[in-house]
Amino acid sequence: MLDWLIKNGTVVDGTGAPARVADVGVKAGRIVAVGQVDAPAYQTMDATGLWITPGFVDIHTHYDGQVTWDECFTPSIYHGVTTLVMGNCGVGFAPKRPGHEDDLIKLMEGVEDIPGAALHEGIRWNWETFPQYMDALAATPRSLDYLVQVPHDPLRMYVMGERALAHEKATAQDIEGMRSLLREALEAGAAGFSTGRSDNHRTSEGKDTPAANAGQDELTGLAHAFEGLDHGVLQIVSDFNLLNGPEQLDAEFDCVEALASASGKPVSMTWLQRDPGGEQYLKIQQRVEAAVQAGLPLFLQTAVRGIGVLNGLDASFHPFMGFPSYKAVAHLPLAQRAEALREPARKARILSEKSERLAGDGSAIPPLVDILLAKIDLISGRMFALEDTLNYEPSVMQSFLVRAKQAGVSPLEAIYDHLSAGGGDGLIYFPIFNYNEGSLDTVRRMLAHPRALSSLSDAGAHVGTVCDASFPTFMLSHWVQGHAGDRGRDPIALEAAVEMLTRRNAQYLGLSDRGVIAPGMRADLNAIDPTRLSVGLPRLVRDLPAGGKRFVQKAEGYVATWVAGEAVQREGAITDARPGRLVRMGQA
Repeated sequence: MLDWLIKNGTVVDGTGAPARVADVGVKAGRIVAVGQVDAPAYQTMDATGLWITPGFVDIHTHYDGQVTWDECFTPSIYHGVTTLVMGNCGVGFAPKRPGHEDDLIKLMEGVEDIPGAALHEGIRWNWETFPQYMDALAATPRSLDYLVQVPHDPLRMYVMGERALAHEKATAQDIEGMRSLLREALEAGAAGFSTGRSDNHRTSEGKDTPAANAGQDELTGLAHAFEGLDHGVLQIVSDFNLLNGPEQLDAEFDCVEALASASGKPVSMTWLQRDPGGEQYLKIQQRVEAAVQAGLPLFLQTAVRGIGVLNGLDASFHPFMGFPSYKAVAHLPLAQRAEALREPARKARILSEKSERLAGDGSAIPPLVDILLAKIDLISGRMFALEDTLNYEPSVMQSFLVRAKQAGVSPLEAIYDHLSAGGGDGLIYFPIFNYNEGSLDTVRRMLAHPRALSSLSDAGAHVGTVCDASFPTFMLSHWVQGHAGDRGRDPIALEAAVEMLTRRNAQYLGLSDRGVIAPGMRADLNAIDPTRLSVGLPRLVRDLPAGGKRFVQKAEGYVATWVAGEAVQREGAITDARPGRLVRMGQA
């Protein structure tokens, strides 16, 4: 007797093979039959017209804090994700010294835009070492499966204490201490190691992250913790010294290659078309291709759309937050603030001012924000009003630059009028990276690269500026179903897109039991109605601990999602099932 029989669905099995109409039989959390299945079942679904896919594997999330209070991993559960990876970019909450929790909160609050008050109230802190952190998480049943990576910053802070916060060079003894702790975590089932080396990452006090400038000797010393293990990956985010000049890229990339060589494990890095530095991604691609040719297992974590922010008076960012006369009313409730901003005298005063410097000591805001604000008129050509119909690939004709010209006002005034209208809840979409040409043409080329991993959702992070947990849905609704041909581009085949969202990411992690619909594999599945599939509008809600706010973006069209054969969501409603577990790599 089957537990589930999914009848007559269009099975897209995750291998890249052509989709086919077939039945899928599930028993005891595993797929037991694919094809024509006539066995009796406790539950049967008529999936005629639905896509049946493996559950999606999200390799880049930041649920490290949220996981301690949220059993369901919202909003990833709304977008077909069944397995996710935390502990990216070198930031996290373990290991930690008792009494030093605030240092880790300042780090996560600054780097990943998660409200510190929510972290203070929500995290239980019932661990010290990384294996204890894993045990504490594993004690709670959850909707989805998840893996954890060991982040570099807490590891460095645990071993070096105040010397890590002062960015001192690690001694040989320090490196050995970190390597020993990393090895202990890997043997306990941690999926890998991550490190962050981005100029845009700051603590909430505006300081560099503790491991941002770690030397190559430290990185390779830690990489040796993987010796003799059958599992493990390494993840790195780096600007490749962009602000110090393009000639610095090679020296930074040498560190990446050294990591791969010393560890012998797959290394993935963030891959973006940056601004400034729009050609840098091509140089990274060249170095990766040469390294792969030489036998190094390098991969490129690639976004499916522009990397940007939602600007709004109640969001984390908007163009006027540094204007002196705006600061005078910034404390007011949203509707009252919008009303105050519409006062003619105040509007004239603010528009006559210049933004004060936002980055620097005491501020988590990265230097890039000041660079962008200094050329607001120019970048207004990439700023778009978020309307009722969501469009993540708008044309310049829809931008505030064009709107301003049509209205006979400055771009800054057009932006001001939009944000201050009504109750002040207007939003602006501003794709900062991956949108230099005013389209997603570059993204399309990046996604076609054989070393590309569909990634960078940052789910659980940047909660006041984005909700990129919707990336999997966007991949299918835009690149597969969208109007790519209208721009002279080939769409991505459904089978290829699903392979990127499932098997490719699972194989990168070393997960051999999921990512494909085949007998013997885990019954992590999605049933998707392609006629209704869409990304919902982002909504700013206050559902974090201590009343913290975040953007939540749901989806339409996910008829059901199963984890280990249990339905964890049906038509966007989360069920009571909690089959999810901590996946311990290298364990039976």
